Amino acid sequence: MRSRHLAYTPRRLKRVKRAFLYADPAAHSLSPRMHAAAFRFAGLDATYDAVRVPAADLPGAIAALRAPDVLGANLSLPHKAAALPHLDALTPAARAIGAVNTVIHADGTLTGDNTDAPGLLAALRDAHAPAGGVSVVLGAGGAARAAVWALRAEGRDVLILNRTLDNARALARDLGGTAVTREDVPWLDITLIVNASSAGLGDPDATPLPDPPALARGALVYDMVYKPRDTRLMRDARARGARTANGLGMLAHQARLAFTAWTGADVPAHVFLNALEDA
Repeated sequence: MRSRHLAYTPRRLKRVKRAFLYADPAAHSLSPRMHAAAFRFAGLDATYDAVRVPAADLPGAIAALRAPDVLGANLSLPHKAAALPHLDALTPAARAIGAVNTVIHADGTLTGDNTDAPGLLAALRDAHAPAGGVSVVLGAGGAARAAVWALRAEGRDVLILNRTLDNARALARDLGGTAVTREDVPWLDITLIVNASSAGLGDPDATPLPDPPALARGALVYDMVYKPRDTRLMRDARARGARTANGLGMLAHQARLAFTAWTGADVPAHVFLNALEDA
């Protein structure tokens, strides 16, 4: 895995295209492994680097994406909403969600897209998420916005549970769904929980839902966190009889969609998934 600190203008490589992940932190990311495998599969001479970008440096980092040899970038915490004013255009999904995880460069123009939403739906299909019942989204940031938008687009009833209720209410006003407290949730009707918060990222003992209650029969708890691969939320949910899945599937599917947007190459999802398994 390659990681740099504020390396926005690395040495130009003749004929080699470049793509990046901008995040803070960035060193934990498995995205460089996936995209390296996809470039090899597609026969493209290109590189992908994870770059730590503090929030104050985001405008300059995005401006650097206009370089002729840059394909674009992925954005992760804390940049998915903050990047919007610095882009030239947004796809309809990114505009509706109000968050961007993929920046596409073409002839000096930067377009923001959101591949988190379709990536999540593809991962939920892989995990055989129940089609009915009520869903709960944990969190109210950029990833949660994508989750709420995606689940509501499928016609699901969505409850938004966040430690700051006002943030959950703001998200519900923007995208629909209902902001709730833990006491308001009809847990035995819940068939799907999606953790779209950062709770548990890098900390196997952290959880966004201490002591989770019993859920509906066959319920799925999907944790967008993928490092560690088995989070406390997942362990606690299994102890209560729920099925679980981590964020590796969503990571692979959203990466595949971003890769196609940058290159036009349709690389199979298994290339990205296999790279994650190898990691």
